[in-house]
Amino acid sequence: MQQFGELKENVNLKDYNTYNIGGKAKYLIKPYNIEALKGLIRYLKENSIKYFILGKGSNVILPDEDYDGVVILLSKLNHIEIKNNVVYAESGILLNNLINELMNNNLSGLENLYGIPGTLGGAIVQNVEAHKTQISDYLIDIKYLEDDKIKEIRKEECNFVYRSSIFKKNKSKIVLSCTFSLQFKDKNEIKKQIEEIVKKRIATQPLEYPNAGSVFKNPESIPAGKLIEDNNLKGYHINGAYVSNKHANFIVNLDNATSKDIKDLIYYIKIKIKQNTNIDLELEQEIIKY
Repeated sequence: MQQFGELKENVNLKDYNTYNIGGKAKYLIKPYNIEALKGLIRYLKENSIKYFILGKGSNVILPDEDYDGVVILLSKLNHIEIKNNVVYAESGILLNNLINELMNNNLSGLENLYGIPGTLGGAIVQNVEAHKTQISDYLIDIKYLEDDKIKEIRKEECNFVYRSSIFKKNKSKIVLSCTFSLQFKDKNEIKKQIEEIVKKRIATQPLEYPNAGSVFKNPESIPAGKLIEDNNLKGYHINGAYVSNKHANFIVNLDNATSKDIKDLIYYIKIKIKQNTNIDLELEQEIIKY
């Protein structure tokens, strides 16, 4: 596998997700580029080797068990090309790094998403949203890998809805890159907006502790965080997994929480909210099963 990327063995996955949980992976590889990824996937399939794609690990709940397969990180797929207001970007780039590069080129549109931890690919899969901006708002098209073929799809065909897309529903489609159409704006104005967003995130979210962002999608009638807070669940914990006292739609790992602790806490919250309000909370984070 070394010909396809930077390879490591017996890797502790706690270092590769924002909850700081999980067991070890037999292999972890960072493909050198898109063609290397294509070759790697073909090799793994031909040899019946298990694998899964992991971005920044910022919206997932990994199992406690070890993984007897290959974890693929796309962090080396981070190339950007800018031509006027049209931007090509590969999926492994961190969202914050992309937005900083856009700012430096006086390009506006994605700055409301600043501070969301994760890669561009993960953001597209989830159709991330903040401050009334969805990443799909500025997309033109997307390239993805499926069945050893690189395919291209227009934004309108991706079924982008609140916190979802065809890529989330079909894991065989691996996002490789995309193009955006953005707007010109003075970078100092963009920088000021980003600073305000960061200040607000620090004040309202438990960024100082390991977490994976919003746990539940917001129901139509009320934000999930307010719903959980109104049911007196702030601070409730199962072992080291706590409902954040700063924002109730965050679970934080305060004391060596396990994956089981976090999943048990999620289940407890869902049951309590259903009992008290008859609202079914829908999980936003993804529970990974090997």
